[in-house]
Amino acid sequence: MLRASVIVFPGSNCDRDVKTALERVTGYSPKMVWHGDASVPSSDVIVLPGGFSFGDYLRCGAMAAHSPIMRDVVAKAKTGTPVIGICNGFQILCETGLLPGALLRNASLHFICRDVFLKVENDQSFFTKCYRKGEVIRIPIAHGEGNYFADTDTLDRLEGEGRVAFRYSDAAGSTDAAASPNGAQRNIAGITDETGRILGMMPHPERLYEAALGGTDGRRIFESILLSTLEAA
Repeated sequence: MLRASVIVFPGSNCDRDVKTALERVTGYSPKMVWHGDASVPSSDVIVLPGGFSFGDYLRCGAMAAHSPIMRDVVAKAKTGTPVIGICNGFQILCETGLLPGALLRNASLHFICRDVFLKVENDQSFFTKCYRKGEVIRIPIAHGEGNYFADTDTLDRLEGEGRVAFRYSDAAGSTDAAASPNGAQRNIAGITDETGRILGMMPHPERLYEAALGGTDGRRIFESILLSTLEAA
């Protein structure tokens, strides 16, 4: 059994998408938890979905990070409950300090909505163990602020500890600057915490998890969640 909770903020627009992906891939329906609630039900995984929480006023994710529910999300994350933040959810994870760095305006200053190629850099985390390190996958992005930024020491630490989960690449797996759609430092598209149980990623795996949607490369995020949960049971 998988007990998942999806946090819903005012302006979330991918909460139902990720709910459907979880149901279709794992066979278990998640709880939908309102941002104004005080606590998250006992969960095997918590999802912070994509969207435009609070209209992206101030910094993206800054207001959502102070929603009442986030106090319990942070507390549960710090005691080991796995948390994945997708797109706006990644921004929220950075705003809460659960992940380092920040997501800045895209280098082009334009909103970008298209499929991109990613190179899998970490296949050992709670969320990525169904991928193979070094493989190239295709997953959509849809963001105006996906330009990952951190100071050099933080970037070096992420690299040295194997915490870069995904990197923007071309179809052949090259990760040069030209392959980044948004100017992200070192082409970073997703990172984990030290334990591998918190993942933030800008691309949307819930938008490409079955053939009817045009591809299945996002499916293994949800398969990894189920496998990791069953292994821990």
